[in-house]
Amino acid sequence: MIKIKKLVSITFVLLLVVSFLMVLGGSAYAQEKQSGDANAVKVNINTAGKEQLMDLPRIGEKIAERIIEYREKNGKFKRPEDIMKVKGIGEKTFKKFEKRIVI
Repeated sequence: MIKIKKLVSITFVLLLVVSFLMVLGGSAYAQEKQSGDANAVKVNINTAGKEQLMDLPRIGEKIAERIIEYREKNGKFKRPEDIMKVKGIGEKTFKKFEKRIVI
């Protein structure tokens, strides 16, 4: 009986530790995505597909599609700041990922 209680206690502690590590790892990924870490993979906004664009902070499926649509209608972006011409991308959003984009 004592061995079972001890085993349950150890299992519970291990579950807590694993859960904590999973939460910590998930929040680290979220922070990296939000911060626009300059060391992260660069995204060429003139050639990137929807999935690549969605790797940028604050860019979801709809905005990624708008970027591609804008590119198709207006041609390549001439400078990174031109991405702010896309509906839904303002200065605040641009600042989140400007170090991660190239043309």
